Amino acid sequence: MAHILSQTKSAAVNPLKSSQPLGAALAFLGVDGAMPLFHGSQGCTSFALVLFVRHFKEAIPLQTTAMDEVTTILGGADNLEEAILNLKVRTKPKLIGVCTTALVETRGEDSAGDIADIRLKHAEELAGTELILANTPDFDGAVEEGWAKAVTAMIEGITRPGEQVRQSKKIAILPGWNLTVADIEHLREMVESVGLEPLILPDVSGSLDGTVPDRWVTTTYGGISVEDIRELGTAEHCIAIGEHMRRPAEVLQKLTGVPYVLFQSLTGLKSADRFVSLLSAISGEPVPAGARRRRAQLQDALLDGHFHFGGKKIAIAAEPDQLYQLATFFIGMGSEIAAAVATTDMSKILEKVPAQSVQIGDLGDLEALAAGADLLVTHSHGRQAAQRLGIPLMRVGFPVFDRLGSQHKLTILYQGTRDLIFEVANIFQANQHAPTPEALDPFRKREMPDELLSSPVARH
Repeated sequence: MAHILSQTKSAAVNPLKSSQPLGAALAFLGVDGAMPLFHGSQGCTSFALVLFVRHFKEAIPLQTTAMDEVTTILGGADNLEEAILNLKVRTKPKLIGVCTTALVETRGEDSAGDIADIRLKHAEELAGTELILANTPDFDGAVEEGWAKAVTAMIEGITRPGEQVRQSKKIAILPGWNLTVADIEHLREMVESVGLEPLILPDVSGSLDGTVPDRWVTTTYGGISVEDIRELGTAEHCIAIGEHMRRPAEVLQKLTGVPYVLFQSLTGLKSADRFVSLLSAISGEPVPAGARRRRAQLQDALLDGHFHFGGKKIAIAAEPDQLYQLATFFIGMGSEIAAAVATTDMSKILEKVPAQSVQIGDLGDLEALAAGADLLVTHSHGRQAAQRLGIPLMRVGFPVFDRLGSQHKLTILYQGTRDLIFEVANIFQANQHAPTPEALDPFRKREMPDELLSSPVARH
């Protein structure tokens, strides 16, 4: 069990984490016809919007209640009401996801009461639009918590409660925030290949996959529909992916009686086998030939790649569930976790990270712990630390803004695990150094004359 080391610094140096409101907004972006709304100042929204646009390279629908100095003192209820009504008139969203920021949370505003009043006061005007509130203060938690809170709020606010007629081929899937667009697309294909119908909440693969719509759309233009969220209770089973999705799965089960199974990771041969076997058991269908072939390809990749991983020291900084996903992958390949840094200590999964300790901190902590590592694994803000340490960087998580296609990289099941093996092995090969006689035989250095040791040939 990993020892969790609390953050002791009074300030973050090169921050690792992004905020809860950003995570909640990302979840709302996985719903068709949705509009995330930050309840706070313009600056909070602008910062998140810049990160979204740089990461996804897409136009992102994101709005703000634009609180100023006066409303910060007197209260932002009027701003919230005006923003919601303006969005309804101008963009006609099917869902408005309100994400609170530190400004209103610190002030102690009753956002839930304000939204209830707005619903009652403007019932006719807001007909056909769901108003969902996620309490997500910036000063607490990180992306994981924000994502999970938004999913939980959507289930509580939209899903029809009570036992319903189960549809044996329908399955609810609650993916973690760290699954990419490609991961979710691949997940859907795998579920459909055994004859099941997946309802994926949230489904960012429909709205953030880089598709250019044939018309200008002011809201999200893909993802799970509000109607499907309402009918989640008709699913036969629920699969949650990531420890932070346990709470939404529990709420769905309590609300509708749908049982759930939690996968803490879908990366690696064992996890993929367990997932595919579960799908086969639920559907009553044999594992498709395509999945069996991809499994065989992964086995070959494991044989080819493990030579490059053995004994390598890896330094990782990520959100808790992604940290666990990557650390277990590297350990399974024969590497060693030299440093593990997480954004928050709010997840129980940190205790299961295969490392001696997990530091709660920032990229400054990662840089201090990563000296001597063979690979740095974090998002794009880790590039300066990697350069200073002279260690190659593998970009994962959010944001990745200095590379194209980060959302189209597979990281799960047989094919995604194989792709990770190839990516990391190629990084190691591209950065390996030619061995010197001294490196191959340490005793040789003692026997060599000083003039030979100082020669260019001996040094290189």
